[in-house]
Amino acid sequence: MRRIAAARLRHCGLEALSDEVTLVVSELVTNALLHSGTAEVGVTMAIQDGFLTITVTDGMSGAAVPGLADGDAESGRGLDIVEYVVKEHGGAWGTCEAGAETWCRFALPEEASR
Repeated sequence: MRRIAAARLRHCGLEALSDEVTLVVSELVTNALLHSGTAEVGVTMAIQDGFLTITVTDGMSGAAVPGLADGDAESGRGLDIVEYVVKEHGGAWGTCEAGAETWCRFALPEEASR
């Protein structure tokens, strides 16, 4: 999914967001696969109103919530990473449809918004 997201960003002229978006896509897809109990996950990327919106759909109820990882934990920080990265880019993240979708939004770089 990281390679597909990076290719889509190149196609849209948004290479500047590649590192951050591929990290977030990886975290959201991994979270969906690990915690939803499904083997089918969908990813959409859309540009609208000055934002790149990424939606990961797993079709299972239950909202994604950040974990409480202690200092030695090897997992449990994915959604905290997502929140930090999207906020650094003027965006936000959340869930909808009773948790079947997790989304995040990145503000587009100024040169891409023109």
